[in-house]
Amino acid sequence: MQTAGARLKTPMPHDLPKAYDPTAIEDKWAEYWVRENLFAQPTPDPDDAVRGDTFDILLPPPNVTGNLHMGHMFEHTESDILIRWHRMRGDRVLWIPGTDHAGIATQMLVERQVVSEGTTRQQLGREAFIERVWEWKRLYGGNILRQMKRLGASVDWQREYFTMDDNLSVAVREAFVRLYEQGLIYRGAYIVNWCPRCQTAISDLEVVHEEQKGHIWEIRYPVVSSDGRDTGEFLTVATTRPETMLGDTAVAVHPEDERYLHFHGKKLRLPLVGREIPIILDDWVSRDFGTGAVKVTPAHDPNDFELGKRHNLPNINVMDETAHINAEGGAYVGLDRYVARKRIVADLEEQGLLAGVKDHTNNIGHCDRCKTVVEPRLSTQWFVKIQPLADKAIEAVKTGAIKFTPEMYKKTYLNWMENIYDWCISRQLWWGHRIPAWHCATCGKITVARVDPSGCSHCGSSQLTQETDVLDTWFSSGLLPVSVFGWPSITAENRADFDAFYPTSLLVTGFDILFFWVARMIMLGIWFAQDIPEKDGSSRTLAESVPFREVYIHALVRDANREKMSKTKGNVIDPIGIVKEYGTDAVRFTLASMASPGTDIAFNIARTEGYRAFANKIWNAARFIFQNIDRATEIGITVDLSLIEQGLHLHPDEGTDADRSITSRLAVAAGQANLALEAFRFDEAASIIYQFFWGDFCDWYLEIAKLQLNYSETGDRDVTRKSLHILVGVFESALRLLSPFMPFITEELWHAIHEGNPPRKSIALSSYPQQTVAVTNRSAESKMAFLKEFISEARAARKERGVEERSTVPLTYFSDASGVGIVNSNIHVIQSMARTSPIQFALSQLDSPTKRSTSKFDLDIQYEKPIDIPAERDRLTKDIAKYERGLAAAGRQLGNESFVQKAPPHIVGGLKKQEAETRLLLEKARAALDALPKE
Repeated sequence: MQTAGARLKTPMPHDLPKAYDPTAIEDKWAEYWVRENLFAQPTPDPDDAVRGDTFDILLPPPNVTGNLHMGHMFEHTESDILIRWHRMRGDRVLWIPGTDHAGIATQMLVERQVVSEGTTRQQLGREAFIERVWEWKRLYGGNILRQMKRLGASVDWQREYFTMDDNLSVAVREAFVRLYEQGLIYRGAYIVNWCPRCQTAISDLEVVHEEQKGHIWEIRYPVVSSDGRDTGEFLTVATTRPETMLGDTAVAVHPEDERYLHFHGKKLRLPLVGREIPIILDDWVSRDFGTGAVKVTPAHDPNDFELGKRHNLPNINVMDETAHINAEGGAYVGLDRYVARKRIVADLEEQGLLAGVKDHTNNIGHCDRCKTVVEPRLSTQWFVKIQPLADKAIEAVKTGAIKFTPEMYKKTYLNWMENIYDWCISRQLWWGHRIPAWHCATCGKITVARVDPSGCSHCGSSQLTQETDVLDTWFSSGLLPVSVFGWPSITAENRADFDAFYPTSLLVTGFDILFFWVARMIMLGIWFAQDIPEKDGSSRTLAESVPFREVYIHALVRDANREKMSKTKGNVIDPIGIVKEYGTDAVRFTLASMASPGTDIAFNIARTEGYRAFANKIWNAARFIFQNIDRATEIGITVDLSLIEQGLHLHPDEGTDADRSITSRLAVAAGQANLALEAFRFDEAASIIYQFFWGDFCDWYLEIAKLQLNYSETGDRDVTRKSLHILVGVFESALRLLSPFMPFITEELWHAIHEGNPPRKSIALSSYPQQTVAVTNRSAESKMAFLKEFISEARAARKERGVEERSTVPLTYFSDASGVGIVNSNIHVIQSMARTSPIQFALSQLDSPTKRSTSKFDLDIQYEKPIDIPAERDRLTKDIAKYERGLAAAGRQLGNESFVQKAPPHIVGGLKKQEAETRLLLEKARAALDALPKE
């Protein structure tokens, strides 16, 4: 652990401002954490590179063009909670931040700037344009990382990367060349998803499909005789894209379709073009869709492309890269695809070749970046032969080398990986990692090299031109788990980072990039890490080659109505705006409190307001505690802060029932919170901490402590000293318990407790509370639970009887011996908190119609105000109905033999105990109802 070192000046405890203002503290601490490099994780000593105590996460790199949105903040909150928790548990922790160069998005952004200046990318030229992108990146890129710093993400900023950094670019080139040499990268003409706006190929994953109302056009293709004359017959085809008919090279029918048996072996004349095309037979054709006859356009449809390969059909591309008709389109050359569609339909109708038009709902693909309708287009691209990489990635998940949480995503992943296609990795952009391949003008062959070649590797010619395409952004980001730790330059002298941190412990990400990024990291990580021997020279196993050991897929953040956030709907929530209004801690706690695995979050501002009030509650508790520290100091009582973090303030057998109970409750809450975080149950951990801090500590223990702290001359100094020590110690421990969730307020108050001179530079570097058996005191907790229930019932009785708030009233109660003991030992607490005096024990059960009953005691207050008999009867009637429902529910469960046999014993025992208590309450309520005067 780090020592205190340089200190941040904080106010003395008694100077803590009256009002909690997150804006006054968050900027200060965010800047402090970065300035002091508190979360840096240096390269470990090679002899100390032990995996067992290491926890590391690679941040999914946001786009360099991006700004923080609610999804980012949710993901970063969950990751930061885990990182801070592991760090406080004493693990070697590393969280690596970075940004992605985002080829398409960044190029689009800078292109728009260039156009606004009256020029174009093409006019600037490639080198000048790329320099403009770098200039933009230097000035504006990484804004999202600056926002992360402001929000307190505890990453190692000294390890920040950019996917176009020199060392990562070397890794990208090495990966490409190595895969090419292994025969796993090839170049070929295939149908790709082409974006006419971005003018590049995009992957299937970058295509967003939306239902759209459209049409099916039925077109009559004339049948021609062997001598080329029209026979007068027609074959009618159906299409949703009539503009592509200009590139038709056949019409296909099912070989067993009886409607077209007489057309077998014949040819058709392509309308508007005049080219003769064959009728081909293929059992792929559906006899039920449209007319059962399908136009075949191999250059503009992936299914048609495969048909064309099977039947040796030519490929005729009729569109250019902007989706305008090219010279192959004859009379329609130069027209936009949709303008050409209208013209073609009109011409077909004019020539009597349009047989009909039907309404049809299409699933239309759009570019995820610019929302332009994607065009299937034949294009020469670079591909990764994916199957051998996918095989190992599938095995890693099936064997448990990589675990998915929630587990349902394992099936989703495997289903996709087992049906995966080759990966198109080339993009027709300028911004990105340029493909390291050179085309020879002399022999026409390709040279792929790690270093720019001076001559063709095949013929030696110097007439080389580098490939203009760049690599898919996901190719470089898929390498990050190995490249950030030094691959491919890992040597015996340069492998400490790799040995200590690879594989990483966990990946926290969203479902939306499960296939974009997660699957590709698994494939590439395993493929390249498997060739790196272990430190002792032995071969690396599959389990040690995976990029991470576990993937946690977090939920989606939706609006309060559970609708997906979108700019179109106008329901996007800006996290920065919410943070400015309520504070980072309140927003983080809101997200954590709703983060149940597999369940989307319906973000509600009301919850954030509530957790802002929670922070304010803690602040006020701190002010009360600090005031008591100051008062105690004035009379010579001091708190030994050196013992606080060690837990030596917790004495299980000393102090009052409340003292023993709060230390035990703290221990139990710590144990439960640790277990919840181990299972990624952020919501459960947040609820446990909230209930302890607000309920057990602030609402109850603080109020009792006020009665135990006596600074007068007649006060017991020893009791005051012990109570104050426990009060401060439990509060300090609770701050550490809360710290991963609310890092700012806990940092501020923790420094204030230590009067600006804490034992470490940050609460984040202190230890996280653990459940200590030595301080767990179930007996004390049980007594405190009795006391809380007794006071709550007394308060409820006062309210029902309409007792004035300041008035003190007598109270009579009946209980067993243990209950009497608890009341007697805490009588001053009851008198003060319930404003009841005197308190008298009854020798038998109370028969008053106004009594309040629980399974442990009866109580009644003496108050002369007349009883509202109808209201009391209504209350008791409702109680009876509630108890009867409870008994019925318990009876159904306990009467289910299968449940009783399979359920854990403690669950069955708890149900039986609850049933017995409910039955007793029912009997008491019925007796009280019978005792009421009749109207």
